[in-house]
Amino acid sequence: MEELDEGYGQAQGGAGPRPCGVGPVLEKFPDVSRIAVLRGGGLGDLLFALPAVSALAAAYPAARVTLLGTPGHVELLENTVGPVRDVRVLPVSEGVRPGLEDPAAVESFFDAMKRERFDLAVQVHGGGRFSNPFLLRLGARHTVGLRTPDAAPLERNLPYLYYQHEPLRALEVAGLAGAPPTELEARIRPTRRSAVAAGALLEQLRGRSERPLVAVHPSATDPRRRWPAKCFGEVAAGCAADGCRVVVIGSAAEQELAEEVVAAAGSDLVSTLAGELSLGTLAALLSKCAVLLGNDSGPRHLAQALGTPTVGLFWVGNLINAGPLGRGLHRVQLSWVTRCPECGADLTQVGWTASRCEHDISVLTDISPAEVHTDVRDLTAMSPLAHGR
Repeated sequence: MEELDEGYGQAQGGAGPRPCGVGPVLEKFPDVSRIAVLRGGGLGDLLFALPAVSALAAAYPAARVTLLGTPGHVELLENTVGPVRDVRVLPVSEGVRPGLEDPAAVESFFDAMKRERFDLAVQVHGGGRFSNPFLLRLGARHTVGLRTPDAAPLERNLPYLYYQHEPLRALEVAGLAGAPPTELEARIRPTRRSAVAAGALLEQLRGRSERPLVAVHPSATDPRRRWPAKCFGEVAAGCAADGCRVVVIGSAAEQELAEEVVAAAGSDLVSTLAGELSLGTLAALLSKCAVLLGNDSGPRHLAQALGTPTVGLFWVGNLINAGPLGRGLHRVQLSWVTRCPECGADLTQVGWTASRCEHDISVLTDISPAEVHTDVRDLTAMSPLAHGR
């Protein structure tokens, strides 16, 4: 096992100036033609990993990079243009992809992956308790990734510490493989097919008007990260009064929440498309929005990757891990709550070392709708997509 400090400061190939990375950029591995990157999870998790994929592709230009991800990742990546061209769906496996595991499907997956003969396997899927043994079963010649003290070691390891910005964490892992950053944030764009589908929706929403379009996503996987629907409705009503067309987005499971926001807004200029959009169409729609307002969730990260300005509502710990780096295009409103409003449990003790309390009460309720509306209004005024510009 090669520890993190071995090779620190070495230039690729052992000569020339040291490449600049988030952390150490070690020597590249020789003769790499096939690379696997392990990153399951949700939409945001995928987008956090894309800068690292871009770095690996640039450092090993002759190599084919394969993402090991989820069906949702496949759907998005097949309908957008970005750094990933090859995706394989992970089998259901504990700590890697949730669900009811089928041992035969797992074995079939590894049989297929071993035939790929990966030269390098990169783990950016958590601390490694489950993902490192999974990665090692691929049979790659070289392995790099994250590791908690209880996880199986890889050839080159980065200590997993919970509070670290996720895209930068993945870039630091890429540095272990000799890949310095080429970009700090994910960058993708819709396919033409998705753009046509979104254009038809926009025509229905806007008619012949040139009203700026503001998207609102009121949900999040963790209920504690959700701002109340009535607050989203208040801001949506304010945006409508400013002359914007507001559309509430979400999955089929989020339709009821979206309808709550529309009802709270009480405006004919606020409507919902929750449950009606594929991920490709969603991406194309967001690329045409002046602003996306949302919690710390996949659609907010998607909008950012598309270059759409965002106003994000974050608990302070989530901002450390998942917030935008800049404030020119992306504004954040913060909750500084550090204890559960129900039981007083310390919310800052999270990650692989501590379990959360059972309460799902929102910790974002103190965020001011007036301040959020000001941020949306300011970004809308600056957006090149506002007022038909």
